[in-house]
Amino acid sequence: MTDAASPHRQLVFDLALPPALGRDDFLPAPANADALAMLGQSDRWPQGRLLLIGPEGAGKSHLAAIWTHEAGAATHQASSLRVAGVDALVPEGGALVIEDADCAAGIPEAEAALFHLANLAAVRGVRLLLTARASVRDWGLVLPDLRSRMEAVTTVTLGRPDEALLEAVLVKLFADRQLAPAPGVIAGLVRRMDRDLGLARRLAAAIDAEALASGRAVTRPLAQAALARLSAE
Repeated sequence: MTDAASPHRQLVFDLALPPALGRDDFLPAPANADALAMLGQSDRWPQGRLLLIGPEGAGKSHLAAIWTHEAGAATHQASSLRVAGVDALVPEGGALVIEDADCAAGIPEAEAALFHLANLAAVRGVRLLLTARASVRDWGLVLPDLRSRMEAVTTVTLGRPDEALLEAVLVKLFADRQLAPAPGVIAGLVRRMDRDLGLARRLAAAIDAEALASGRAVTRPLAQAALARLSAE
């Protein structure tokens, strides 16, 4: 038997397959029902824009990927926006996704670019989907005009997952990593962990790494030890 201090532990690389981000791969639940419905009605978004809010791992990027594919949208990170490049990003009558809009806060060039982009999108009839982890008032925006623009955007919030969604997400995360947990592993984790999809993602990675390093199967003791370590951090 090997343990954490054993010289026989393997060097581990995270070789998980990229997560499947199609509509058929999305897990509908009460926590995301409103957001999923709104994505299907982008022609009815007030002023052609929508802000999708939710914590890490709640499914914002998955929903954005679904809409990107279905609307033929381009995707950009808010923190990397620059004023000089905005004009080329906003196609007449097109569609755009701006991920992590809250991360533009405190970056003068990114804030100015996001303000310019929002105005230009309205003029050119571009549908605009933004994602963020918190409400606009909590972003810490410095540019008053941008703050007022963002506060006027219709928002939809991803709610806290229930146990059924958390279990389904863990099943998917384990499948993405080609892990075959022993019976009772996932149910046991759901009973003990916070209802946090970001934690679920980190936990799947930690369990995968531990199983590979130790050469052990994904058993309840291994999974619960990984959860305890993450919870203590």
